Amino acid sequence: MPEDVILTARDGRVGIITLNRPKVLNALNDDLMNALGAALTAFDVDETIGVIVLEGSARAFAAGADIAVMANWTYSDVYNSNFITRNWEAIRQIRKPVIASVAGLALGGGCELALSCDIIIAGRSAKFGLPEIKLGLLPGAGGTQRLPRAIGKAKAMDMCLTARVLDAAEADRYGLISRVVDDETLREQTLALAASVASFSAPALMALKECVNRAFESTLSEGVLFERRELHARFATSDAREGMQAFMQKRQPAFEHR
Repeated sequence: MPEDVILTARDGRVGIITLNRPKVLNALNDDLMNALGAALTAFDVDETIGVIVLEGSARAFAAGADIAVMANWTYSDVYNSNFITRNWEAIRQIRKPVIASVAGLALGGGCELALSCDIIIAGRSAKFGLPEIKLGLLPGAGGTQRLPRAIGKAKAMDMCLTARVLDAAEADRYGLISRVVDDETLREQTLALAASVASFSAPALMALKECVNRAFESTLSEGVLFERRELHARFATSDAREGMQAFMQKRQPAFEHR
């Protein structure tokens, strides 16, 4: 590849992935999505990493798919290449918590990528929208499915049908994001949160993530049964025993992530 379309780093038990196409506001293309999937997977299987942070630049988390690349595609092109499914959905297979750190634009595919993460922390400059209708298109990386689950049908219809863009405060009120912080402290607060989460038992974190995701994808009774079995399974882990012993002994637990 002509450039490093993503950058990776580590901060203790936190893996950091930075989208790195600043000249095009981190527009998402095949090179970037392939590299992102590989980086996510590498951190996911690394036992020294507990949480993954995904960030962009100060101007844009990601301004959307790279329209210049897509403009001349045909139905056969996208169907035969399995567009989106082939590489954009790698994030769905990641078992560890993924935190999106969003400043600037998160539009179209960028908004959908953020919605695919488990926690979204937004700087006050962040803007979220699904403007595909302006191009005669529609969101295709899960936007029409995840957005209604996050903010409800009425507000999702408003955003999708009118191309309305939300600022960080509106996105927070709608329930689209987890929290809003000042841009100047966005990275610091994101990494502090990630480090705190990563200090907990890794097996318990992965089980929790599975349980919450199951709530979106099954009935209440099936979700509760899944949750109950995951709780029962914690009693087979040394981390759960350590956590309860530490609580009774009034000390910090020393999790071994087993």
